[in-house]
Amino acid sequence: MKFWHVSGIALAFVCHSAHAQEWQFNVFLDEKPIGQHRFALEENGAQRPLTSEASFDVKFLFVNAYRYRHTAKEQWNGNCLNAIEARTEENRETTIVKGALDKSTDKGAFVLQSPKPKTLGDCVMTFAYWNPAMLKQTRLLNPQTGEYLDTRITALGKESITVKGQPTDAEHYRLEAPKLKIDLWYSSDQQWLALRSTTPEGYIINYRLR
Repeated sequence: MKFWHVSGIALAFVCHSAHAQEWQFNVFLDEKPIGQHRFALEENGAQRPLTSEASFDVKFLFVNAYRYRHTAKEQWNGNCLNAIEARTEENRETTIVKGALDKSTDKGAFVLQSPKPKTLGDCVMTFAYWNPAMLKQTRLLNPQTGEYLDTRITALGKESITVKGQPTDAEHYRLEAPKLKIDLWYSSDQQWLALRSTTPEGYIINYRLR
């Protein structure tokens, strides 16, 4: 069994102050609970540090068949990524994604150092579902793998979904990239409400408000 990136990910919206937001999810695989994913965002003017932490365990006949741990720290300046350091463990495989904005030139470019050195551009975004500006992007950095992926995001219209046990009007979007198909829902004021991901193997991953 293998999961594909759904992170950068958050559904529960909790506002602790005017400058901090937190999203917390319970995560389900085909309706079975497998773990949690938490995002915490701080805002100090244009500076926006984000922390993401995920922990999934899939059991089969009481044996742990799949283990996933993901932690990421991202530094944002407005809608542009300044730095990232992420660690992902899938069973026995570990991937480190690390990069930062190179300020040695006038415009600057984001340089990925790990897992493979690569220069990406001057304003890079990850799969930052918490930021509705992501919906306008055509390329996104996967913080789990370090891949800079071509993406297509399509608006699918309005519909009613259940959020924290209540019917809620939402705008539905679909994000497609190589090996990824992710459905996202946002409120009328562009707050992120929900996420569903379909893996290449046909598994359904749902994030639900805790």
